[in-house]
Amino acid sequence: MKKFVYSFLLIAGILTVIIICLEVFTSYAVTESINKNAPVKTYQEITINAPAQKVYQMMSDIGHWKDWHSDVEDPKLNGPFKKDSSFDWKSGGLTIHSTLHTVVPGHKIGWSGKAFGAFAIHNWSFIEHDGRTTVKVEESMEGWLVSLLSSTFQKGLENSLQIWLKNLKAKAEK
Repeated sequence: MKKFVYSFLLIAGILTVIIICLEVFTSYAVTESINKNAPVKTYQEITINAPAQKVYQMMSDIGHWKDWHSDVEDPKLNGPFKKDSSFDWKSGGLTIHSTLHTVVPGHKIGWSGKAFGAFAIHNWSFIEHDGRTTVKVEESMEGWLVSLLSSTFQKGLENSLQIWLKNLKAKAEK
């Protein structure tokens, strides 16, 4: 029994060291485009019966995401809403630290974010036509945990963005 316990502790210790090394020493390319080679990626869009400026304002007001999107907790913008500003938030049980890489008022918002075992790039665009707005969102995810559980992350990402877009539409059309 002692051998089993020692073997288990040794394996657990080795796995812990590997995970810590992966978290500390893995770096990701921070770009304004999603990673087309990432193990998880998606593209979705929705048309909202509201002007682009209104929809953009809701997305750029990070501190109030939680007011209309139940999957977001504790969003906090660390400074002004501009390129290179960071924000922290929680989603799906993960604490995420993100940095804005694209801010084109009324038209585009993009950020990259890191969480345990994952790195994501999000891009949102807002295109108005006849008082209606088409919102397009694309996202890629990579990282050791994402690669390990890619089908789970793929389904989760697709569901999450569908909910995000539906919530954005419902609030913007009020």
